[in-house]
Amino acid sequence: MNIHEYQAKLLFRNNGVPVPDGFLAASGIEAEFAMRRLGCDVAVVKAQVHAGGRGKAGGVKLAKTPEECRKLTEEMLGMTLVTHQTGPEGKLVRKVYIEAGSKIEKEYYLALLMDRETAGVSIMFSTEGGMDIEEVAEKTPEKIIVVNVDPTVGLQGHHLRSLGFGLDLPKPEQKKLAAVVKNLYKMFLKYDYSMLEINPLVVTEEGDMFALDGKMGFDDNALYRQKEIEVMRDFDEEDEREIEASKYGLSYIGLDGNIGCLVNGAGLAMATMDIIKHYGGDPANFLDVGGGASQETVKNAFMILLSDEKVKGIFVNIFGGIMKCDVIANGVVAAAKELGLSVPLVVRLAGTNVEEGKKILNESGLNLIAAEDMADGAQQIVKLSK
Repeated sequence: MNIHEYQAKLLFRNNGVPVPDGFLAASGIEAEFAMRRLGCDVAVVKAQVHAGGRGKAGGVKLAKTPEECRKLTEEMLGMTLVTHQTGPEGKLVRKVYIEAGSKIEKEYYLALLMDRETAGVSIMFSTEGGMDIEEVAEKTPEKIIVVNVDPTVGLQGHHLRSLGFGLDLPKPEQKKLAAVVKNLYKMFLKYDYSMLEINPLVVTEEGDMFALDGKMGFDDNALYRQKEIEVMRDFDEEDEREIEASKYGLSYIGLDGNIGCLVNGAGLAMATMDIIKHYGGDPANFLDVGGGASQETVKNAFMILLSDEKVKGIFVNIFGGIMKCDVIANGVVAAAKELGLSVPLVVRLAGTNVEEGKKILNESGLNLIAAEDMADGAQQIVKLSK
């Protein structure tokens, strides 16, 4: 789950991470009033969407008067912001954040991430704030330093020294950075983050250090114990298919293709999408029904797939282990009959109870194709979906 910048700034402020003053606005008059309340010479008008690259796309503007702040806000509200992270369809701007301008002297990049390889927290710091970190990593990797923290031991002094000394920060900035990182690390554990990014973390001409932006991603599996965070969820920013899938506990990510995929296991789901692409098709989704899915789960998964108007064919790819092939087959048959199957369906089954599963499909009376293996299934669904 992701949240907006203004929500991230509230969490920063409440947990000891310094941020500039700012107010949310949903109209031009609110924006004008916000700048008057801030009492600043320059205000920054920021579009609030779940995507990076807003500045390059026209989603960040400077206003020198309250009247200009109102005008820029009215122009920004209702626009479709297209960035490298939104895709060509873009994101609709429904609200803006009005923030007091800062006299920036330096810009840094700082992020905390879950590291699955070490089962710890990686802290990434760079002197190249304000830029895409991928570009920095490609062109000037020596300007990035990463330290890994074992949660069983916790954040230690040597981690903080590595960040400050590693890129030769002046001592006053090292102290300020250490204070920010300490509070961010506490937040990371407290709120079950998967990702926490500040780009840029700035030093002003007055010597203050501020989080000028904030992107936060949370572990969906921990939301049951993060009620304060869960209420920040903005459904307008999420894919309707993903919202519906989450109601049924399905691991679903919507894509732009036309072949719906129903698979058990994340690794097999990735392989399925790859082989569809290999044979010239485009997957419409990542959908993992899990190892212990029931017949009802399969039916719900089919309902999500069929609700997508772009789907022109469905590929069911199941390897039965804990999940039995006959259970999947019964779910497929029940879903197809109840929901009405209007697109081609290719099913590949392998593993536990595979013969029983194939028999159920063959005797169902449905117009479906049983694939011999994954490659055969991918080729057939790509051909049928065109």
